Amino acid sequence: MPQAAARSYEIGLLYLIGVVQGLALISFPAASAILVSPTGFALSSTQYGAMFVPQVVLAILASAFGSTLSRRLGLGRVLQLGLGANLASMALLTTTPLLMGQPAAFLVLLLATATLGLGFGATAMTLNTLIQRLSTPERQDVTVLTLNALIGLGTALAPLLITLFTKIAVWWALPALMTLSLGALLVAARQARWNVATEAVPAQRRLPRRFWIYAAAVLLYGIVESLAGNWASLYLTSQRGVSVDHASFALTAFWMMLTLGRIGFALLARWLPVALVFVGLPVLLAVAFQIATQAQAATSGMTAFALVGLACSAILPLALSFAGKEFSDQAAVTLGALIAFYQIGYGLAAFGGGPLLDSAGLSHASLFSIGSVAALALAGVAGLLIRQRPARLQARDA
Repeated sequence: MPQAAARSYEIGLLYLIGVVQGLALISFPAASAILVSPTGFALSSTQYGAMFVPQVVLAILASAFGSTLSRRLGLGRVLQLGLGANLASMALLTTTPLLMGQPAAFLVLLLATATLGLGFGATAMTLNTLIQRLSTPERQDVTVLTLNALIGLGTALAPLLITLFTKIAVWWALPALMTLSLGALLVAARQARWNVATEAVPAQRRLPRRFWIYAAAVLLYGIVESLAGNWASLYLTSQRGVSVDHASFALTAFWMMLTLGRIGFALLARWLPVALVFVGLPVLLAVAFQIATQAQAATSGMTAFALVGLACSAILPLALSFAGKEFSDQAAVTLGALIAFYQIGYGLAAFGGGPLLDSAGLSHASLFSIGSVAALALAGVAGLLIRQRPARLQARDA
């Protein structure tokens, strides 16, 4: 196969893996109504939040040490490891209906989220590293945005598919289909030639000071994204009395607008001042969270979380793209560590929400007010990053 054709095949495979990874990642939040329902798994808010702790821990470890593994095994092998862990997670989730009502069900859910964390951490790091290595420098912003848009597409489809399968009493069909899809992608990844993308992976060095500003940005982003992605449905059903179906549509609206926003920014990246977008979106996000706290019905909830999704859309891909270009001599190390910090933020919001609701007595709406504060902090960190970017990269972003 000619080198150009092989590279196109590899990029296409990465894009497809991104869609499936998004579906797998949101399978658990998409099934939140089933997980907390008295007729389902009957988890408390604290148990629901705690369910994501193993996911976050394993994702952090996989992201942090993924670059070390990639030097020893190659990025292609680490990608296969991630796909295999995702497959195990979806297979475990498929079996949980057989244990519903038994204490063992929660343990299996914990194991399933743990393997999903391992899979996501390894896959996200390798996907973002490979896509940058396969792209020309002037197209990196576009390809990273496109990859993350396709991950977002998967996250948007998950709530819709769970709702559809729930209506015919087979919600577990989604993880079952995901198990089969991941098996096929694992075979394809084993057959792909990643030689061009994985050559010359540098030895790990001490991370530069500016890395920690990027780390703060993606950590804050992980908090705000997880607040919407993990708690939007429960907020609308528990506090606003919205039906489970309409709450799922609101979650879908969040992920769909996040996806469409990434696609739109990818298409317009050549003409948009991406640095201004990077700073402006967190400000819009702070406003969107305040609108969400005032939502009283299904339509206003869908509209509010659609706006939250649009505001979230390009923040993470741009942060990863900026960091990858700025620290191009150690991209695998940098991106792996940033994915780890993103997962820390995700974990703080996913787990922290439960105790705040059950023990501190906060309302679900209060969680989104906290999200506004985090979004404003993110805007400040993004502004600091942009002001201090090297001149050679600022010229590209103008």
